[in-house]
Amino acid sequence: MNSVFDRYYKRYDAWYDKYKFAYLSELETIRQVLPNEGKGLEIGVGTGRFAVPLGIAMGIDPSKNMIDIAEKRGVNVRLGSGDDLLFFEDTFDYVAIIITICFVKNPLKVLREAHRVLKSKGKLIVAIIDKDSFLGKYYYRKKSIFYKQVNFFGVKELTDLFKTAGFNRFTYCQTVFHLPDKIKSIEKPKKGFDKGGFVVISARAKLNQTLEPL
Repeated sequence: MNSVFDRYYKRYDAWYDKYKFAYLSELETIRQVLPNEGKGLEIGVGTGRFAVPLGIAMGIDPSKNMIDIAEKRGVNVRLGSGDDLLFFEDTFDYVAIIITICFVKNPLKVLREAHRVLKSKGKLIVAIIDKDSFLGKYYYRKKSIFYKQVNFFGVKELTDLFKTAGFNRFTYCQTVFHLPDKIKSIEKPKKGFDKGGFVVISARAKLNQTLEPL
């Protein structure tokens, strides 16, 4: 999957300009739960399309071509993967994983790594295309270059993984209520999930959580 993003990184980045209002709707929804301060990390930072406007200073991604663009946009980037983060324990106040979770081989390991580098009671923000939504079903049928081997999650399914990885105190926020090419203005986020295709889940790292090895 990494080679796909390295090869088609320009096409990936262009999506955000082509579907501007879907992108802006997603940004607005993430802002609803993102901390206003503190040291943040984005796992799967890509070209920095989310990290830059959201003020997330640090990012990590396995695609060299992608992080070259993110670095030019001002993100402090590292080449690496979410299942083996190159950071010490208790480093970040919050960690964001935006769409990336559906592309990784071992999502539970990535979530546990996020827990490890978070400070006690640190916040995890994960944004997904909800598998059970109209958008998830649309992308599954479409089989685009990026979604051919994707593993979309349902919200409840991913919440269970969060719990296993040591997180609690969940909140949900949603947006993208139409196909991206039909959105002509920013769609305001709504609490919960079940209508929007783009869902943001936030949770807190449990204090002094001891996890069993994988």
